[in-house]
Amino acid sequence: MIRKLAWGVLLLLVVATVAMMYVLNDRPDLDGYRDLAAPRWDGQPGVNVTFLGVSTLLISDGETHIMTDGFFSRPSLWNVALGKIRPDGERIADALDLVGIHRLDAVVVLHSHYDHAMDAPEVADRTGAILVGSESTANIASGGAFPRTRMVIPEPGVPLTFGRFVVTMLVSRHLPHGLAEGTIDAPLTPPVRATDYREGTTYVVQIEHPSGTLTVVGSAGFVEGALTGYSSDVVLLGVGGLSAMTPEYRRTYYNEVLGRLQPKRVFPIHYDDFTRPLSEPLVLQPRLLDDFEQTMAELRERAGSDGFALQMLPFAEPVAVP
Repeated sequence: MIRKLAWGVLLLLVVATVAMMYVLNDRPDLDGYRDLAAPRWDGQPGVNVTFLGVSTLLISDGETHIMTDGFFSRPSLWNVALGKIRPDGERIADALDLVGIHRLDAVVVLHSHYDHAMDAPEVADRTGAILVGSESTANIASGGAFPRTRMVIPEPGVPLTFGRFVVTMLVSRHLPHGLAEGTIDAPLTPPVRATDYREGTTYVVQIEHPSGTLTVVGSAGFVEGALTGYSSDVVLLGVGGLSAMTPEYRRTYYNEVLGRLQPKRVFPIHYDDFTRPLSEPLVLQPRLLDDFEQTMAELRERAGSDGFALQMLPFAEPVAVP
């Protein structure tokens, strides 16, 4: 009897494991969006942007180089869920080598969750950059012994100048998912749990240049009216988790960002499965976690009504903007 019970439990565990693996690997195919592929930069002078997963973007005019977030470690799902995490120096070095960047003027952190801020101090340290972010991001940096003299905690709405770029940090909100909320109030020294990387202040970042203006929205949250009076040629739009929100929430998000900024081009970001290393091809989140197909259908409809070009950034290849 005990032996039969043991076999039954084992069988249930096997079935549950197979079912879980299926669910976690049931995801849309990025190849289905090839019709939206943005043309690669042709090398002409001007501003270009390179997408490196999540909301990590390299923005350059050939003289000045700004990176948002700089998240490259991408620890596995099991480490995030059950263990402790820390920056992976080898993966960070490989990613910087991939795009040929060894000098940055600024690393701008959109908020302090691990998939945005964990690697930022090391990226800034390796590239000689100024680190720009909230008090929570500053405490992540302090925990890694990054010098405070190379950190800037921005005053919302007050421009910062890097070369010919003018960077303005505007306070926003994170997509309301209830995870790792609050602030980091003391130096955070890894390894720590993923949830120790608390949100801190969430920013929308507007980057102006004589060539045009682009706005980075790293999380699908908003503050009503916060973008009133601003405009942008290009919006890099965070869409992760958006499908889980109500239709009313999604409409308001689009109105508060796209409706107010009136961009000519929109690029979705923060849609990839960031528990997989960059040495593997980017893939979308499992359908269980995020319905990217639904989000893109809504954005296609919005592009038709608002008149902007909806495009997808290639991975690790520059695209001219605006």
